[in-house]
Amino acid sequence: MDSPLPSESTGPGPVADILWAAAITAVLVLITGAKLGLGPVFYTASILLFSVMAGLVLGYWPARTDFGWANRATLLRGCLVVVLISLAPFAAHLGNGLWLYGIACLVALILDGVDGAIARRTDSQTAFGARFDMELDAVFILGLCVAVLALGKAGVWVLALGLMRYGFVLASLALPFMNRPLPESLRRKTVCVWQVVTLMIAVLPVASTSFASWTLATALILLSYSFLADLYWLYQRRN
Repeated sequence: MDSPLPSESTGPGPVADILWAAAITAVLVLITGAKLGLGPVFYTASILLFSVMAGLVLGYWPARTDFGWANRATLLRGCLVVVLISLAPFAAHLGNGLWLYGIACLVALILDGVDGAIARRTDSQTAFGARFDMELDAVFILGLCVAVLALGKAGVWVLALGLMRYGFVLASLALPFMNRPLPESLRRKTVCVWQVVTLMIAVLPVASTSFASWTLATALILLSYSFLADLYWLYQRRN
């Protein structure tokens, strides 16, 4: 993650926020696990995912600096995303519960716009907040890909929708010019929204396998084009 660049306001730091987020996540996980009769894999995945999120927050946000309400909104979304991703491999066993799963995904998508609105309204935008939001989006998309694969709505190729961004990051380790900051792009945002929407629709019981496969294929084509366009822009400015 980038450096946080927080405001000068002081506070208790993110520890208290991590604690309430852990409590909310624990309640959601326990209720979900009990209702669906899920085994230790679900609980282990939830613990690992939350631990990674908490570790990154504590590692990159300075102590005794107020975490901010925008970051708290992102953290709240993270609690929901942790449960949704942990549940993704078991999507085929949800039955009509997939409607509730889809609604929860929609709530997570709506919350995605809340943190940015709060940050703009309170003039508290930070590099940390933007990166936190982006990484949460990326892992959420990968989780939806796993759910679609578990449901048999698409082949293993659907994972490319979630892994392409991580492939880009790995490639940047060998090609330094790919680390150059990219400008704001309406094309990139539009493709991301289409990607999430097609994945969310694909997990619903009403979506047929053929419909899900075709719409997700268009999302993969558009995503590939978007990445190639960004790669070309970066390459042109490599010097």
